[in-house]
Amino acid sequence: QVEPVESGGGLVQAGGSLQLSCPDSGRSISSYAMGWFRQSPGRAREFVATISWRGGTTYYADSVKGRFAISRDNAKKAVYLQMNSLKPEDTAVHYCAARYGGQATTREDEYEYWGQGTQVTVSS
Repeated sequence: QVEPVESGGGLVQAGGSLQLSCPDSGRSISSYAMGWFRQSPGRAREFVATISWRGGTTYYADSVKGRFAISRDNAKKAVYLQMNSLKPEDTAVHYCAARYGGQATTREDEYEYWGQGTQVTVSS
């Protein structure tokens, strides 16, 4: 099974950038769609971005469209989330998730494997 492990979180000022990485410590992710979700205190976990197994299809939450970019490198067994023009409201624990079968989806309940999350904090 895949074992997502997130990295790259941290503290950044508003307007800054971060790149989250999600290398997989288990088997190849090439048969999996990958997604990023986030959860801030007192709120439910929400969809951020997803990418199909070959990378040909991507979807984004309206709140991050035009600022975030999801990509993947199946040879390196990794998926990335480039976050630009960060806002304080992007502050959250960001999670990487994998869904067997390859089709990108925004639905949280369709992802089978989850990482432990990485904290992103954006100061104003």
